[in-house]
Amino acid sequence: MLGNFLKRDGKVAMIALSNLLSAVAQILHLALQIYMWLIIARALISWVNPDPYNPIVRFLYNVTEPVLSYIRRSLPLVFGGLDLSPLVVLAAILLLDYFLVQTLFDWSYSLKQVR
Repeated sequence: MLGNFLKRDGKVAMIALSNLLSAVAQILHLALQIYMWLIIARALISWVNPDPYNPIVRFLYNVTEPVLSYIRRSLPLVFGGLDLSPLVVLAAILLLDYFLVQTLFDWSYSLKQVR
């Protein structure tokens, strides 16, 4: 009887861990998607002459500039006045989304299959 309880309790723990990993993967996916759209909006706004005192422009710059400036310092990707650092950040976001998030989902699914 105690063996059945421990076996069932272990299964419950695995299901709980599986659900936790699935929730973390979903939150990470959502955060990456939101940041991706912020980077795209920042790149689109940079094509026009935005008002630097506009609260939306300031928000986009404050949220995206730390990552973009790090990429610019690490990889000088400016060709003829065209800054390609947003493309590098978008590629990194997509890599994380397709690899890390999918790995977390797969790991979550495999934990549910443990008997």
